[in-house]
Amino acid sequence: MTEAWVNETLYSAWGQRFRMVRELARVRSQFQDILLFESETHGRVMLLDGVVQITEADEFVYQEMLAHVPLLAHGAAQRVLIIGAGDGGVLRRVLQHRNVERAVMVEIDGEVIRLCREHLPAIGGAAWDDPRAEVIVGDGIDYVRRAAADSFDAVIVDSTDPIGVGEALFTDEFYANAARLLSPRGVIVNQCGVPFMQAEELHETSLRRSRAFADIWAYVAAVPTYVGGFMTLGWAAKDASLRQVPVETIHARAAAAGILGLTRYWTPEIHVGAFHLPPYIAEHLPRG
Repeated sequence: MTEAWVNETLYSAWGQRFRMVRELARVRSQFQDILLFESETHGRVMLLDGVVQITEADEFVYQEMLAHVPLLAHGAAQRVLIIGAGDGGVLRRVLQHRNVERAVMVEIDGEVIRLCREHLPAIGGAAWDDPRAEVIVGDGIDYVRRAAADSFDAVIVDSTDPIGVGEALFTDEFYANAARLLSPRGVIVNQCGVPFMQAEELHETSLRRSRAFADIWAYVAAVPTYVGGFMTLGWAAKDASLRQVPVETIHARAAAAGILGLTRYWTPEIHVGAFHLPPYIAEHLPRG
């Protein structure tokens, strides 16, 4: 029998491939090509436009760091806006925080939500039906543009790279509107790619964030299927003290939020250490 392989197409000269056990869904939505399949090594996998977005095997690394770090750095975030994240994993982690009163998720592609709920049900779990959650199929750019000032404490952007449907989530206008809708101690985080291969993405988006926020930095997570070393998560906050919280305080906040014992990657020590960047990454961030 002929083996079936799925090749990622993120880079033209370097990549990875998965041996496919079976195809689950292949859909051309209004916005992108969506492929879900069962792999031999990583469980179920989703690609958008040929680029790996999530695998069952290691999704916890990315999702935990994207959700828990900003909420625990803030310490009192009750209103959270999620842009993208149609698989539901970020929404589930945000709602693990018992102090969160409202989580609005805006995903542009309803097909991503539908297919993930069908084929990756454990990723979002019961978050879809949590009364604190509001799931909107719509344009996150427009939502941010129209949102009232001081309406959220944290914004989490889980998007594709700044090409195609994800491009508008990396603009000056988007970050300016995000700053307006955030409360005085508000913070926004977003994926900034693997800097070993995508340093320009980290550099450019950091410059754009710096026009709207006082504190610009990044933190790292080691996600195996985001090949090329550390993945960077961009950080922009109105208050620089949010990324300088000591480990003892982060531990206490996590205990109060109810997430201790629920994570497989995030810990208070990982949280604090993730902001200490290797020089090859830090050199791409703007200097004050």
